[in-house]
Amino acid sequence: MTSAPPPPGWYPDPAGSPATRWWDGQNWTEHLQQPAAPQPRPQYQPPQHQQARSILLEQPVLVVQQKTKLIELTNEYKVSDGSGQQIGAVVQVGQSTAKKALRFVSSIDQFLSHTLEVRDATGVVLVLTRPAKLVKSRVQVARASGEPVGEIVQANAFGKIRFDLVVGGQVVGAIQAENWRAWNFAITDHTGTEVARITKTWEGLARTMFTTADNYAVQVHRRLEEPLASLVLASALTVDTALKQDDRGFG
Repeated sequence: MTSAPPPPGWYPDPAGSPATRWWDGQNWTEHLQQPAAPQPRPQYQPPQHQQARSILLEQPVLVVQQKTKLIELTNEYKVSDGSGQQIGAVVQVGQSTAKKALRFVSSIDQFLSHTLEVRDATGVVLVLTRPAKLVKSRVQVARASGEPVGEIVQANAFGKIRFDLVVGGQVVGAIQAENWRAWNFAITDHTGTEVARITKTWEGLARTMFTTADNYAVQVHRRLEEPLASLVLASALTVDTALKQDDRGFG
């Protein structure tokens, strides 16, 4: 018994082309239907600050050296990698003539507002603003676009100083001053695990780099994710200018 032909419809072309051909129920016609072109899958686009992560955030060791000036009216720091190659800088910006005059004749400058830019070869990476203070320091950290990252907030005013790293009101880490005068600082994450250390005793480079109190090394123990990575970088690179610049000399 002969089976009935298939009903009319689009079927794979018996001629072997990638198209489908119309079968009218009795015969193949000349009508072809080309397959639809595949649509590319949309690619995930991370936030802008994750697309081009600064070289400063990728270094296991950073060496920070204050640039020598005859009269220090602004703060400027050179940032090098562990081999001594300069890869960035920290520069104080926005100082008025009046502020510079105050700094020249008195120590009141430490209580005034400060703005610092952390820069690499591509430009500004972070902008740090320390508002005017009386007792405790607070540093606001933002990206070059103005997008807030978080804050570095002084948690206590006496004894071994601690700064909290705060994002959206939540503490994500801390800077523990183990010995303020000897420059031993541990930077921890929210679990209390040490993720970085600031010290005067790192000997990976010539000891002559550490002959003054304004030169120090930052050792990052593992690659950090955002926003902790930027807050650790900000606190480590500005511990002298924005955080430690205080005549009280905490122990």
